[in-house]
Amino acid sequence: MSTEQTLSRIAKEVSTCTKCALHESRKKSVPGDGPASAEIMFIGEGPGFHENEQGHPFVGASGKFLDQLLAQAGLTRGEVFIANVVKCRPPGNRDPLPDELAACNVYLEAQIEAINPSIIVTLGRFSMNKFFPGAKISAVHGQMKRIGERFVIPMFHPAAALHQAALKPSILGDFAKLPDQLNEARKALGRMVIDRKKKSEEVAADRPKQLNLF
Repeated sequence: MSTEQTLSRIAKEVSTCTKCALHESRKKSVPGDGPASAEIMFIGEGPGFHENEQGHPFVGASGKFLDQLLAQAGLTRGEVFIANVVKCRPPGNRDPLPDELAACNVYLEAQIEAINPSIIVTLGRFSMNKFFPGAKISAVHGQMKRIGERFVIPMFHPAAALHQAALKPSILGDFAKLPDQLNEARKALGRMVIDRKKKSEEVAADRPKQLNLF
């Protein structure tokens, strides 16, 4: 079975999953979006209102900011895989419960194994805690650490900048480091290193002129 077929199978299983109570209030499950060949996998916390309506991750205001952050790093959504630690919206956007995290972890682990990204970027404390239990995001954000056959970088959730403007410089700074961290991970894992300058020139036409949410 190809990676694409595996991801499609996982998405189908997620759409009919009844392993926790979140399925009772979902409109659409949100398994995740992105290419099977993605080198970077972003893992957020959970779907919100708009995601529950559309079935895709990060489609609200935080998603627009994420698109701008990706562009700053010379990336597009078409190059990365985006998922969440839970695949259905917690009612009222509350924090996911332990049993909900456990139920969805089976699918998330299967996605990670299938994609085999060089880097996983966790967005927010719940996805961070999956890899760094007990860590404080304020202390470890932006720091890359090897875990097994890939590297993990914890970052603040883009939504945090929408509610706490003081966090914006940290988020911008962490994403600015991502291209160099990706090449560092590639070297360590024996994968092809990409010329950052050439890559930047290729995406310059699509780059937003300015991050202007604030």
